[in-house]
Amino acid sequence: MQEPRQQDALARALALGVLSDAALGDRLVVRARHGDGAQDALGTLTARTTDTVTIETRRGSREVRLADVVAAKPVPPPPPPRPRRP
Repeated sequence: MQEPRQQDALARALALGVLSDAALGDRLVVRARHGDGAQDALGTLTARTTDTVTIETRRGSREVRLADVVAAKPVPPPPPPRPRRP
């Protein structure tokens, strides 16, 4: 069985691989350390630098430092809006 730190390092390496392979416009969820916990950014990858990725979420643009990334994965498109009830 792997040690928790090895598992964390593997998850982080996989996440950074996902982020480097993703194309601009791909929909992703990125979990990054934030204070004493973690925070998710779910949305479209709109920019990438050597140090950050930018995710356009429903609440606006979020720049995430790669040094803070814990996990990342591609996600399917959002479901279509539900029709309004009469």
